[in-house]
Amino acid sequence: MLIAGFPAGAWGTNCYLVAPAAGEECVIIDPGHQAAEGVEEALEKHRLKPVAVVLTHGHIDHVASVVPVCGAHDVPAWIHPEDRYMMSDPEKAIGRSFGMPLLGELTVGEPDDVRELTDGARLELAGLEFSVAHAPGHTKGSVTFGLPQAADIPPVLFSGDLLFAGSIGRTDLPGGSMEDMLDSLARVCLPLDDSTVVLPGHNEHTTIGRERATNPYLRQVAAGQGAVQAPRRGM
Repeated sequence: MLIAGFPAGAWGTNCYLVAPAAGEECVIIDPGHQAAEGVEEALEKHRLKPVAVVLTHGHIDHVASVVPVCGAHDVPAWIHPEDRYMMSDPEKAIGRSFGMPLLGELTVGEPDDVRELTDGARLELAGLEFSVAHAPGHTKGSVTFGLPQAADIPPVLFSGDLLFAGSIGRTDLPGGSMEDMLDSLARVCLPLDDSTVVLPGHNEHTTIGRERATNPYLRQVAAGQGAVQAPRRGM
């Protein structure tokens, strides 16, 4: 399996291209702010053909390049219905105080073909099967995408802004909820095998086993205790 990722734009959002191997079809995950050029470079480098864009949630730092990427390759975008409005109304989704000057340079709106994600769905795309888990907390429509173990590659969880290395997504933006975040961590993350790789991991990838042992949020959920204060960095 091939996973090619890069940080894009002012927020450094991680965008991923996932394929069974180089030279095959691929899925693009979270093409955010200024990600279109990086997507094209990765497609050319690995000789990939995109078949879909899938979105972990609707914040502008994760969806800003959806329209140009989907338009250039005539592919659909998949998003949870709770977050669909964010593609056309990013200001309502994050408020005026978060990078609003950047909106003038962004292409907001929906691509021509938008399809809705549901909890427990299995997306068969590019020869891969992604398991979809609705994981509200960061936004009402946040989801994760899981891939099973493949040959010598461990299971992978594309966590969006649910779980990072040592932290979780912020819950103080519109639609955020610490109660929902803790429930999502308990339902989606705790049952996973320790070997599951979590992406993104900010500056490094991490695993569920490492997070179970060191992440204060996941540790408190596992212990059935109340939450520590939610982080406030980034989006």
